[in-house]
Amino acid sequence: MSFQTPITIAEALDNIERQRYLLPAIQREFEWPAHKIEWLFDSLMRGYPISSFLFWNVEDLSKSGYKFYKFLRDYRERYCIHNDDANVQGIGNFTAVLDGQQRLTSLYLGLRGSYAYKEHRLGWKDDQRSVPTRHLYLNITRTLENEEDGRVYEFSFLKDSETNNADLHKRTWFRVGKIQDLRNFSTFNKYMTEQDLEPFASDVLARLHEVVFTVPVINYFLEKEQDLQKALNIFIRINSGGKPLDFSDLIMSIAVANWEKKDARAEIHSLVDRIQEEGFTISKDFVFKAYLYLYSENIQFKVTNFSRANAHNFEQDWERIRDAIQAAFELVRSFAYTDFTLASKNAVIPVIYYLYHRDLCRDFTTSVHYKEDREIIKKWLHVTMLKRIFGSGGADGTLAQIRRAFTDDVTVTKLKPEIQSFPASGINGQIKRDTSVGEDFVEELLKTQKDDRYAFCILALLYPQLDYRNNDFHKDHLHPISAFNPKAIESMGLTEEAKGRFLSPEWNNSIVNLQMLDSNENMSKQDKSLTDWVTSETQRKERVVFLDRLLIPDQVSLAFKDFSEFAARRKVLLTAKLIEILK
Repeated sequence: MSFQTPITIAEALDNIERQRYLLPAIQREFEWPAHKIEWLFDSLMRGYPISSFLFWNVEDLSKSGYKFYKFLRDYRERYCIHNDDANVQGIGNFTAVLDGQQRLTSLYLGLRGSYAYKEHRLGWKDDQRSVPTRHLYLNITRTLENEEDGRVYEFSFLKDSETNNADLHKRTWFRVGKIQDLRNFSTFNKYMTEQDLEPFASDVLARLHEVVFTVPVINYFLEKEQDLQKALNIFIRINSGGKPLDFSDLIMSIAVANWEKKDARAEIHSLVDRIQEEGFTISKDFVFKAYLYLYSENIQFKVTNFSRANAHNFEQDWERIRDAIQAAFELVRSFAYTDFTLASKNAVIPVIYYLYHRDLCRDFTTSVHYKEDREIIKKWLHVTMLKRIFGSGGADGTLAQIRRAFTDDVTVTKLKPEIQSFPASGINGQIKRDTSVGEDFVEELLKTQKDDRYAFCILALLYPQLDYRNNDFHKDHLHPISAFNPKAIESMGLTEEAKGRFLSPEWNNSIVNLQMLDSNENMSKQDKSLTDWVTSETQRKERVVFLDRLLIPDQVSLAFKDFSEFAARRKVLLTAKLIEILK
């Protein structure tokens, strides 16, 4: 490995365009935020070093059976983040980038591509309104003054329409990619003359032109040996400095280098994307953690826990592993969990273990035969969320304890013969941390607010009879929240204690004043007072049965003026119910 003659940014980008520079499969995907790219360009303009690069000269011998990828040209947050495959057959020698992908991709996006990210306060949707395309611009009116982040040159990813925005009218924006059209000195000089720019603007553009086309800022080492394992080792060593690779990045490196028939990177990314379509955000870390849980005695994220040999096993069993992970999230979604309410993804891993080893991936979520088993898992998951089993660190230890409920020998990878349904009670017996349930614990649960992520599983435990699979349920207040008007309550002549309950979200917006209804019932309730709604509903039904089903205390006034007494009585009722459920 030797240090080579530095090249310019333009030369590097030309090599990317011509697929002379490619990315080996061991590389992580691009992950720099827009502001970091802007800082990079500021550093270049100020003559700061941007560190050296490490390249690998790849010849025909090394290309056989190994994957390479193109650089991203147009990044689109969430929707266009994966690198396309590169067909390296018949193109001769090329260069693989072992270190410097983030910086090179940033230069490529800024000068020849685009960077789209989600607009603040808008939901995720793959369109120009939610995730608008942006190009890199440079303010050529003036430098920044007293910027806290230390920048001097104002580079910014903007929508093209923003460059004429009234809020930015005091700035003149130059689209950085346009400098590519001015590569020739005579063309550049002609442009400068025609634009009749201020001296400062001329100086800034001259500096940009120099940085891109003249100054050789790309300093790099070149590895020439055609040894894939050596390249992998160099890659890991280099990336252990600076920002360390995640364990999953190292595992991905080993997997993609050693899978023989499948494209590990494409398979794992496809699974992650598929789970995202189910509504849950996971990473490749989760996939590798699930694999370790299925097969490895030690489930900690250590490189030593994933060898070349078990990378082969991972490939061999991939379809079953993939199907188990997918089936588990389909099941969780059928319980009406969302990415927000599923507070711990680790809680899904024991479910994956169970489905995988009992080979129940195909019809488990829909088959009537498994209805009771699904109910066991659903209740276990709700209780696990509320008891924060995987919170406050120690998740690996808790997972290892849980696995002992399934098998006495993880190397055998078979369940105990007596396990014919999800072993919820056995799992609870294996967990060594305090999971006791008392009145203090339940009292804190009852303070949970309507939009809190844990409100769903509390109410789902209290109202298990609803159709959660088809999302036919609504979370709603008993006494309408709109009624708790401070001015009106002040005029009601209440005691200070009663007034405190009326005005405190701990009472009026908590589980104490919440219920879960099927959608039709909730449509009939709308904003009616509790008294009017119960009266209208129980004209057709037996009042006692109705109140009991909805966990509304009987023999207490439902009038709004008596909310304080109602809330106190309902708190007692819910406390007893939750203690019964959670013990």
